[in-house]
Amino acid sequence: MKFRFLTAEEVDCRVSTVSEKGCSLLLYKDARCDQIILDETVGPMNWQRSHTRENANCIVSLWDKEKNQWVSKEDTGTESFTEKEKGLASDSFKRACFNWGIGRELYTAPFIWVKAGDVQLKPKGNGFTTYDRFECTYMRVENGKIVALNIENKTLHRTVYVFGNIMPDDICSVCGKPVKKEIADKSRAANGVVFCSGTCKKAAGGA
Repeated sequence: MKFRFLTAEEVDCRVSTVSEKGCSLLLYKDARCDQIILDETVGPMNWQRSHTRENANCIVSLWDKEKNQWVSKEDTGTESFTEKEKGLASDSFKRACFNWGIGRELYTAPFIWVKAGDVQLKPKGNGFTTYDRFECTYMRVENGKIVALNIENKTLHRTVYVFGNIMPDDICSVCGKPVKKEIADKSRAANGVVFCSGTCKKAAGGA
């Protein structure tokens, strides 16, 4: 069973460490993403999940038509800071889906560092924290490895991390900002070129 790679829209960014020099980010997927990909690939009636040991372990089973039986993989999880039992169940489900291969490319992500000038740092105790939101706006995966990334600070409205070569067809022709595939395809069909927004389209002399 082979699952498709995640898209940039399905990848979330989480602040990992913070210092006076900036912050590091981790890429992750949520349980809803796993559910969508399972539904797409095997069908909603051909997979199931169950939990054991008070949600510590999640078993994800797929129906094997040839063998006429369920095939299972499982993993454990960790509690979240809020809604501990729900967070534990969700985390163990996501990890079990990693075992099936869903989102495994996230393990190949590079070290993502955002320098102090691209993130708003706030003093907290003896260190620093940040409340800025980050978004993965472009990701390309080849042979199971992430080969290109673009991360934006949505709070400051700027690109703060670039890795690899962003495909030129998915870049705004005015500002150079990476554009999500569905937006790029619509813009290319309507305008012949890619615009990330109406503002850039007007800047280029469009109606």
